[in-house]
Amino acid sequence: MLPLIYLIGSVTFIIGLKMLSNPATARKGNAIAAGGMTLAILGTIFLYRHHGQGLHNYGWIMAGLLIGGVVGLVSARRVKMTAMPEMVSLFNGMGGACAALISIVEFEYMTAVIFTGAPVRMQLVIILAGMVIGAVSFAGSVIAWGKLNGRIKDISFKGQHIFNLVILAVILLLAVVVTAALPAVTVILFVVILLLSLLYGICFVLPIGGADMPVVISLLNSFTGVAAACGGFLYNNPVMLTGGILVGSAGTILTILMCKAMNRSLKNVLIGSFGSPKAAGGSREQGAYKEITLSDTAVIMAYARKVMIVPGYGLAVAQAQHACHELETLLEARGVEVKYAIHPVAGRMPGHMNVLLAEADVPYEKLLEMEQANGQFNTTDVVLVLGANDVVNPAAKTDPASPIYGMPILDVENARSVIVNKRSMKPGYAGIENDLFFQPKTSMLFGDAKQVLQQLVAEIVNSL
Repeated sequence: MLPLIYLIGSVTFIIGLKMLSNPATARKGNAIAAGGMTLAILGTIFLYRHHGQGLHNYGWIMAGLLIGGVVGLVSARRVKMTAMPEMVSLFNGMGGACAALISIVEFEYMTAVIFTGAPVRMQLVIILAGMVIGAVSFAGSVIAWGKLNGRIKDISFKGQHIFNLVILAVILLLAVVVTAALPAVTVILFVVILLLSLLYGICFVLPIGGADMPVVISLLNSFTGVAAACGGFLYNNPVMLTGGILVGSAGTILTILMCKAMNRSLKNVLIGSFGSPKAAGGSREQGAYKEITLSDTAVIMAYARKVMIVPGYGLAVAQAQHACHELETLLEARGVEVKYAIHPVAGRMPGHMNVLLAEADVPYEKLLEMEQANGQFNTTDVVLVLGANDVVNPAAKTDPASPIYGMPILDVENARSVIVNKRSMKPGYAGIENDLFFQPKTSMLFGDAKQVLQQLVAEIVNSL
């Protein structure tokens, strides 16, 4: 019976992942995968047998499930959309920690019994791999969580990347030594490997700038999946193995797609410090910018034929997605066509803007990917940029000295007019000025995105 349950669980993971590829079916896919996981957990608790005996300590198991379930449910319900990226990073880190703990427990069991032979040596390799990858994912995810919520700043020093490579080389060397030492396994070396793995995870993420956080999150997510798959190998558990492989491969593919969206290699992301203060070297003096009033903005948008809205992190910070949807509905009632242009790396995690707008019940068909949106800007009357910066910066195409040069962007400058809502003229996470703000067809509308949109809606309703 248990193998059948594991098979059903594995199938639900595959189906759920497939459904996650479409926003219209993503919620149902998530529920299906969660149902399969629940079935697999309950099946393991009540049906697992080893040498004719089931699990013990049911009280501890149920207490752990209850506490973890309550904490997860409350956290997920209370989290603000602006804090969603850091919650994803933190939860991913917990997955890495679990995988590392599994390896630690299995290593402790291995050292308590005398083992010899090639199969056991391979088991030790899997234990070490799960522990190292899980520890790196845990430590790196915690640092990413701290950087996303502002508690931890970018920290780098000369030769840091060489230092990181040396740590990684020492970890691999000690892992070889421990594996070769069977059956006289040295516990001290194992502990040293664990500590070095945690240190590497910290140093690995510390110098990476905020603009690269979507890539880092997806990469660490793939690490957690691989570590979980190692646990599946150890326990010969097909559902754990399948889930880990799916997470690892999906995270890897997503990482590649994120790098492609930024026109950068993964190596460049990890050692380029894009988004750090050093990246500001590509900035240069600009001319004057012009401001626009709320009333003028209301007139321009109300009498346009087509409006494109470009959401960015500023929209998330202001929690302005509902006000944005209200503006969209109001404009459409006046016969204006409204679409949203979504850049793949807008926000702080992959799909951040899609999730944000879905919460406000914005129809999925109104969300255009970068390629689709770029093909429609030349027929757009007004582009309203809400808190986006680097993803609309023409310097990515025109300034070879810019750190974002070569990064695919939304070609908003092709529209007839561009209105940019920002709190101030401060640069984005790449640390450079935005050439778009100083172009003749661009007007700046300063203020909190939510307040500005609410005032804009009121202006359209009362004055037109």
